[in-house]
Amino acid sequence: MIKRSKHLIVQSTKDIQGGEPVFYGTRVPVKALIDYLKAGDRVDDFLQDFPSVSKDQVLDLLESTQHSIAKR
Repeated sequence: MIKRSKHLIVQSTKDIQGGEPVFYGTRVPVKALIDYLKAGDRVDDFLQDFPSVSKDQVLDLLESTQHSIAKR
């Protein structure tokens, strides 16, 4: 589980999407966001198509990922 600030961002349990990482409290795979970004879509496009995911979750995930990469 990834937690940032006061809220959870990502969860992974075998009962939801077979254990694939999803945005916390949803069934939306994190991979869906990555696919959108790789295709050149905007975060706002993703959020419009997946309204159960909050903008804060997306931005916190991206920031957390950036910090993880910078530490390497």
